[in-house]
Formats: sequence, C-alpha cells, structure tokens
Amino acid sequence: MQESLSTLVNRRSFLSSSTFSLGAAALASLAKPAWLHPATASEDLNSLPNYAPKAKRVIFLCMAGGPSHLETFDYKPHLAKLNGQPMPESFTKGQPIAQLQNQQLKCLGPIFKFRRHGQSGQEISDILPGIGGIADDIAIVRSMHTDQINHDPAHTVMNTGTSISGRPSMGSWVTYGLGSMNDDLPGFVVLTSQGGRNPQPISSRQWGSGFLPSKFQGVQFYSQGDPVHYVRSSPGINRQQQSRFVDTVGKLNRIRNHQVNNPEIESRIAQYELAFRMQASVPELMDFAGEPQHVLDRYGVKNMDGSFASNCLLARRLAERGTRFIHLYHRGWDHHGDLDHYMKICSGLCDHPSAALVKDLKERGLLDDTLVVWGGEFGRTPMFQGKGATAGRDHHMRAFSIWMAGGGVKGGVTYGETDELGYHAAVNRTHIRDLHATMLHLLGIDSQSFTHRFQGLDARLTGVEGDAQVIEPILT
Repeated sequence: MQESLSTLVNRRSFLSSSTFSLGAAALASLAKPAWLHPATASEDLNSLPNYAPKAKRVIFLCMAGGPSHLETFDYKPHLAKLNGQPMPESFTKGQPIAQLQNQQLKCLGPIFKFRRHGQSGQEISDILPGIGGIADDIAIVRSMHTDQINHDPAHTVMNTGTSISGRPSMGSWVTYGLGSMNDDLPGFVVLTSQGGRNPQPISSRQWGSGFLPSKFQGVQFYSQGDPVHYVRSSPGINRQQQSRFVDTVGKLNRIRNHQVNNPEIESRIAQYELAFRMQASVPELMDFAGEPQHVLDRYGVKNMDGSFASNCLLARRLAERGTRFIHLYHRGWDHHGDLDHYMKICSGLCDHPSAALVKDLKERGLLDDTLVVWGGEFGRTPMFQGKGATAGRDHHMRAFSIWMAGGGVKGGVTYGETDELGYHAAVNRTHIRDLHATMLHLLGIDSQSFTHRFQGLDARLTGVEGDAQVIEPILT
C-alpha cells in the first residue's frame, strides 16, 4: 500500500511539475523551431558548398511558353515521312493532351531544316544560327520530361521542383545556401521580355522564396521607369537624410526583433539596407554607355529597351558584379498556331543574344564558373494543331530539349534521345529534378543533404522522393 501511494504521488508530482515544462517547450518550439531538432546542412550555411564548385553563378534563360524541340534541337526524319498522316495511336492512347482532345491527331513534320555545326557536329535547326555557332560550347539534353501540361503549373515545376504553389524557387534555394557575392546588389535578379505569339503571364511567385526567409526571393528589374520599384528616395530627401532614416528604422526593427526573434524582421532590416545601397549601384549597372560598340552590336542592343537582347547584356553585367542567380524570361513561345511565323519571330529575338551572352562570358573568362541554362517549361506535340499553313503544336510534357553551357558542363555533347516521333523521352530520361540536382552539384551543393525543415519534412529543391540524379555524362 505504501509503495502504491508513493508511486501515485510521484506520478502526480511528475504530471504537475511537467505541465509547465511541456508547455514551455511547445512555446519555445514556435519561437525557435531549431531548438527541438538537429540542424540540417542548410541551417548551418557555413557548411556550404559541400565540395569544390565548378560554377559560382547561374544564368537561366527561360523561353516561356514552351519552344518546340522538333523545330530546334531534336530532328525527327521519321516524323517528316509521316507528315499529314494520322498519328499512330500507340503513341497517344491514354496520354494527357492539352487542347487536342477529341480531335483527329495528325503528324506534323519538322518545318525547318537541320544541319550539323562545329567540330562536334551537333544537329541544330537552321532557325537558330547563333546557337549553332556555339555548338561546341553547349551540351544539349534531348530527353527532358515534366509533370504538368499547362503553362503556370509547368513553370512552377521548372522553378520550384513541384507543382505545389508557394514553394521556394531555385534562385531562392541557391541564394539561401550560398548567399550573394555583392553586398550592393540582390543575389537573385529576374528580367522579363516578350515578343511572339500570345505572351503568357508569369506570376511573381515563380521567383518567390516560399517558406524560406523573404530576403532570398527574386528581385525583378524593369526597363522603363525605376529599374527597381520603391528604391528611389522620396522627393526632397537627400542621400544623407535617407541614410539616417534607414539607420533609425533598422535600430527600431532590431529592438523589436530582440523581443520576438522573427526572421522576417531580419529580412526587412536587410532589405532596407540593401535598397539604400542599390540607390548607388543600380544606376551604374543599368548604364550601357561604357560598353564597346562591338559588344552592343553582337547582342543587337541599341539601348536599355527591355528586349531579350538588352536583358542578356544586363545578365552579363550582373554576373561580373557578383549576382548569384539571374533568371531571364522571354514570353512568346506558345505556338499553337502559325508555327513557322512565330518561331521565326521568337528565334530572331532570342537566338543571337543567347549566343552572344555565351561568347561574351567566354571571352571575359566568366563562362568557366557561370552555368548557363536555356529552355522552356515543356515541349510541343508531334501532332499539328490548326489547319494548313497556320498549323501549330500543342503543349507537350513527355519530351523536350534544353541546353547548358559553362560552369563544369562539357561542350559539344548531346545527351538523351526521344522516340522516332519525338513523343516520349526514351533514352536517358531526364526529369526537371535531375536538372536541379545537376545545377546544385555544379554549385558545390549535394542536393540530397541540402534541406530546410518545413511542416515536419526536410524539404528539398529536388523533392522528398530522393530519386533525383546528377546528369554526370555532360559534366567535365
């Protein structure tokens, strides 16, 4: 009896005394979640990079809308033979189709000639003569595939590794892990241009930071008006007054942050201070007056007009000033109709500037440690959409092409294959998660260990599946 009473009292004492302790632990976990679980590699940012990087920065050239792989980098002679004939049902039965449901599916052969370029003999469409001229510097991946068949979710997969909206973009992940290399400019900059058919809107969440601190989100630069919104001082306020204002606001925010320990307050402090420094750094960045005429001519730039060409030149200037991740979107590659006409427009706007950027980086010694990626969110169907001369191609998620250059990538190689009609990625199938794993690898980051705890999961850019593979054969 005495032993049972003692046990009962001890239990009551434990529960009574532990109530506050458990509550305090729960409260502490809300204020400082890291106290209750071991730090991951991403939380100890000093552990990155995991190994010697080949690339220091990324320039991602996004051809928004989905350029046709069948008119650019993936010539299909058998598709040409079947031009105008019914699409074999063995390819399309049970497959997701965007806008060709319940229609008779007919093959559309390649509408441009292809030829081999450079010493490597890479096969590239005649509509891309500029990129053909850098064939020995690029690795073409012909076996890409994705999870989504419509633009916004496909962009979301390309940018965040998942179709779930609101996750961190790849630029945010990279700057979160490695930081910026210039205290006076953002680590992640976004530039947009348009020209072609039906420019698709690009939501700003495509360069958002998701559950990472907001200081890692992309900063969009504009070609008209202020390059960056809300950076300019108010009328009548000089730089000295602005400096005192920023300093005072920073002190107030630090007092508040000492009380609540909120990482978003730290982000706000950092963003105010960066914005003040950008008042001096951005005007110089955006001024092309010091660029030699032959450089302007190579890009096809006359002034800062918001074209893809001027954005490519600006990307090079950002790269040499230490911006870690530079993302260019050209909106206009959604070619459901008039494929011949609009492919010529988009290629005319994007082909030579893309090649000029690679050549310029190479001549300045920057290509060795700059990774350049070129491609869209998906490909286009081997079946035609529309009628006759106005034919186009529908969205296609099962196969598309990209190319990469610099930063540890072999030049003059082609990786992967699609089937004889360009419908399925068939050999060395490469998911977007594999592309992300390769990008991180070249930056010196192990994609499997680079995590951030969110809602009980160690989230990754490459997803929680753990199946992402580095594309080793294209690496130096």
